[in-house]
This record gives sequence, C-alpha cells and structure tokens, in this order.
Amino acid sequence: MAKVLMKGNEALGAAAIKAGCRYFFGYPITPQNEVPEYMAREMPKAGGVFVQAESEVAAINMVYGAASTGARVMTSSSSPGISLKQEGLSYIAAAELPCLIVNMMRSGPGLGGIQPSQADYFQATRGGGNGDYYMPVFAPASVQELVDLVPLSFDLADEYRTPVMILGDGMIGQIMESVEFHEAPPRPLPSKEDWITVGTGEKRSPHIVNTLRIVPEVLEKFLNGYFNKLETIKQKECRWEEYGLEGAEIVLVAYGTTSRIVKSALASLAGEGIKAGLIRPITLWPYPQRAFDRIPPSAKALMSVEMSAGQMLDDVKIASAGRWPVHFFGRSGGMVPTPGEVAGAVKQLLGDRE
Repeated sequence: MAKVLMKGNEALGAAAIKAGCRYFFGYPITPQNEVPEYMAREMPKAGGVFVQAESEVAAINMVYGAASTGARVMTSSSSPGISLKQEGLSYIAAAELPCLIVNMMRSGPGLGGIQPSQADYFQATRGGGNGDYYMPVFAPASVQELVDLVPLSFDLADEYRTPVMILGDGMIGQIMESVEFHEAPPRPLPSKEDWITVGTGEKRSPHIVNTLRIVPEVLEKFLNGYFNKLETIKQKECRWEEYGLEGAEIVLVAYGTTSRIVKSALASLAGEGIKAGLIRPITLWPYPQRAFDRIPPSAKALMSVEMSAGQMLDDVKIASAGRWPVHFFGRSGGMVPTPGEVAGAVKQLLGDRE
C-alpha cells in the first residue's frame, strides 16, 4: 500500500478501524480531539459505532460494556481525561476485558496546558486506579510506529484479556508524517466463547462479567492467576530499541518523541568525537530491564531524558541495578528539550567526570 501523509491522531483512528475496532467511546479534549472527530466520520462507514459520551467517566464504562461482548473497542483522551477514566480502567483490568486506551499526553498537573508532555508515566505504568493491576503500555516514537502498534495492541488485549494503553505525547498526535498501513502478521488468538456476554440462546449458562470477589480466598486465588498472566506478559512482550551502544561512553534512555530529539543530539555529539548511545523503551510496562544487560563495558554513566520532572528515572535506576551512576535531564510543563540542550547536558556531565 502506498504511503499517505496523515496527522498522528487521524492515522491512529484509521489503524484502529483497519485492525477491526468497531466501537469507539470518547469525549473531546486537546490534543487528541482529531481522534473522535475522525472516528465520528469514518466509523459508521465501516459498520461501527461512535458515541461521544457525556463525560470521560461514561466513556470508559461504555468501553467496559462493549468489551464484555468480545468486540474490539477503543477510547482515547488526554491526561486529565485519562485521570477520570482510572476507576473504570481498574474495573476493566479486574474483569479481564480486552480494549485499547490511548493517552495523548498534555502538560499538568491539573488542567495544566495543551503542550506535549510525558508526565503521565507514573499513571500509566503504576496503575492509576485502585488495587493490584498493570496493563501493557506502548510508547510510539513516530506516526508510523503508532500505526504499527495499534493492531498489535488489539491482539495483545485479546490474547491476554487485558486493557492495553498506547501512551503518546501531544506531538505524536499532532505531527503529520507519511505512513504505510501494513497487514499485521497473523497471531493465534484464544477463543472468546467461554466468557463473552452475547446471550445464551438457552443453550448454556449465562456468562457473568463481575469484579466483586468479596471472599478473601476467592480474590486471592484470582489474583494469583492474574499475576501469573502478568509475568507471562513480562517475559514475552517486552520491546525496546538499541541505538549506537557500541563503544558508548554514556547511554541515554528516552522514549516516545523525546527519543528522536536524543538521536539528533547523539549525531551532534558524534561530530565532536563523543560516543553516546540510546536505549529506547517501546514498552513502558513491562519495562525492558533486559536491555540494560546489553550496555557495553565502555559506558560509565546513564542519563534519563524526559519531558517530565523525571518519572521514568526510577525505572532506569531499578534497571541499572547500581552498575552505573544514573543522571537526569528533562524539561517539564510542556517545554520540549532541544537536541542542543541534551548534547550540552551530556558534555557537562562528561566534563564534570574528567
């Protein structure tokens, strides 16, 4: 298929419909408004349903209902809107329902601003709702990768019966890039017949989707099985990119569009004879700790580069396991770091070490 020029938010919608999504429930908020706008126009053409809910709380509970039928369903929002969905997300995880949630992050806290940010990392990777739960979280660095991750996200949601999140910043949603819609490789998926709520036809007992397990022994038994599933996801679904690691004096860690800024900084540093590499987590949960085992002996330090006050920094420190000193450079409040600023931070750090 030929490449087409598309805005990230609209490409997301097109990829979702192509992946079989037929239900979208959402509510407008900048900078993801083009997603519901696109779905409102295109979903009916595909025989699907678009509903602009009366609130983010309503939208996520509509997702719960549609997902319980086994349909492919999606919602999207931005930062404070995702906050309002957290109770529903906890319920969806507890009910083991597959769905896709997209957060095009804006700056915060509170209403904050509409500029891009990466300050929802904790919310996405630590579970913003109540209880012991996690969900796979993907962090695309380009519109093409966003498009490619959509069918994979739906497949993983169906395979593991879990909500899956795509976490982009506002830039991913707003930039225009050429994209190609590939046919997703086939992935064997389990049958849904033993849990979906589509009516019994008087041929079987009703399927009940429920999250209330009031007997402690019953809840603990469920959670033990749930944690085993999460462990399988950790082992099988971790993804990352390695860039310029060979001979690197310092390794930077960055995700999403920040990683593209870092790559520009690395090119600048290379021109000055400074060898620096990059680890780019593609899954933020599960976090790619194994990637850090591949850092060469030449590396003397790590630096987490973020559009936040340093939320991924904790995971970088955990993954480093004390093998390297870990430093941080970031901008917050909707400010975007420049390649020059990142390169300057690296040179200052290396200079301080001399």
